[in-house]
Amino acid sequence: MEKDWMILLQQQNQLEKVMRTNQKTERFHLSLTEQDAKVILEERKNSLSEQKRIEFGEGIATKIIYEFCDSDYIDQSNYVETIVRLQEIFYQYKNEMQDEITDDELLHLMKEQFETICFGDFDYLESTCLANFAQAIRAGYDGYKSSDGYGEYLKFDEVKRWDYELYLETLKELCWR
Repeated sequence: MEKDWMILLQQQNQLEKVMRTNQKTERFHLSLTEQDAKVILEERKNSLSEQKRIEFGEGIATKIIYEFCDSDYIDQSNYVETIVRLQEIFYQYKNEMQDEITDDELLHLMKEQFETICFGDFDYLESTCLANFAQAIRAGYDGYKSSDGYGEYLKFDEVKRWDYELYLETLKELCWR
């Protein structure tokens, strides 16, 4: 009976912490209802179970919310689903990277790629960006430690990207003809 009381208290604390994120996210026109927060926490539990992980403390949901709330690819209509999916991806790649990378380093890497390379595409983030980076980590790469996860992916990006400056130059040439 006492154990159940402790679990309920912990769940209530987690719920309150997730709900407090609204104080910051409302300026980005994002907010969670109590039911939304419960869904996020329930899916967190499912993701942890699926990835065979345990977690102490408040969990990663609040950190994901704070890291991604200013994303160009998140709005109120996809907010809850996005946080749930990012949690799933986070836990999967904590395993894939063999816990070599800190939570913050992984979150920074995820956010940077989500915004700049993936343009909000979860599948590309998961199956390309994070998969390539996880492979590098498993091979012994640790350069991300000095950068806190920022600016790392381009070292492993296998896709030739177009040059923005060259694009503008070419566009100007075409317009002046």
